[in-house]
Amino acid sequence: MTEPVDPGRPGDPTGRPGGNEPVEGVEPMGTASEGVSDGAAAGDGDALPPPPSRAARRAGDGADDGTEPTAGRRVGQSSSLMRELPILVFVALALALLIKTFLVQAFFIPSDSMENTLLQGDRVLVNKFASHFGDVKRGEVVVFRDPGGWLPAGAEDEGGNPILKGIKDVFVFVGLLPSSSEKDLIKRVVGVPGDKVACCTNGKITVNGIPIDEPYIYPGDKPSDRQFSVTVPPNRLWVMGDHRSLSADSRVHMSDPGNGTIPADNVVGRAFVLVWPLDRWSTLGVPDTFKRKELDDAAVAVSSLGLVTLVPLALVRRRRVGRPDRVTHDVDAA
Repeated sequence: MTEPVDPGRPGDPTGRPGGNEPVEGVEPMGTASEGVSDGAAAGDGDALPPPPSRAARRAGDGADDGTEPTAGRRVGQSSSLMRELPILVFVALALALLIKTFLVQAFFIPSDSMENTLLQGDRVLVNKFASHFGDVKRGEVVVFRDPGGWLPAGAEDEGGNPILKGIKDVFVFVGLLPSSSEKDLIKRVVGVPGDKVACCTNGKITVNGIPIDEPYIYPGDKPSDRQFSVTVPPNRLWVMGDHRSLSADSRVHMSDPGNGTIPADNVVGRAFVLVWPLDRWSTLGVPDTFKRKELDDAAVAVSSLGLVTLVPLALVRRRRVGRPDRVTHDVDAA
């Protein structure tokens, strides 16, 4: 006899019991149907793929022509740089020229007249802005143009490589190198307009009757090896070198117009920093002895005394000059 067989549930194609129940190792039907649905969407002809990225397009272009993707851009950058380089050089030179003309210029120290503050061969930077818009002050180290006869006439050196000389001339013109041929001098201002400068009282130079300490003088030098007494005229300056025994300064030119003083308009600028050699780098400040208020007070007193003395003398001179004019008039009229 055979055992009865369960016909299974209706709709079961296999006829096995529980045909709709999940079987181990087989995905549920719901999951399988989702997979079929996704595949149908991917094959839909109405949907478009996303556009390629910019990097992919550049890579594709390079692959098509057989060159690197950035080769064209590098060539363009090089040609652009070559076009812009002359403009950049011109702008740099123009800025350097403007700086030299109105702000700062380098100068070369050719002598020993400012030792030990400045040595021969030193390079200093000169502030030209202050000379255009401010008055020169006592104690400043200034560069000034030769007022006439202070520097010996000398021939310029034209030898050497002409190409290197031309390049040097360009740098000198724009102020990047100091000139060795300009007729400029460098000294320290001791007296300004209205000051009475004299030597010596108790071994010291006096300004408006007040002795000044000069620690910057070359060791072993005296403040001056000659006696003098000068009242600085308007718009002029009394200057002296720090190496007094070697400096041909205002003392040496007292027989020149201005009694040894120089025109204030000849000042190129104030030397404010020593830049070369590097181991001697330092600022060039005003010594404390020139910052005392009593110097200015004494200058006012000296100027007032000068006016009191000069006004009567001017009236007497005018009266004497006027008398011959009247006599000449009478003679001409007769």
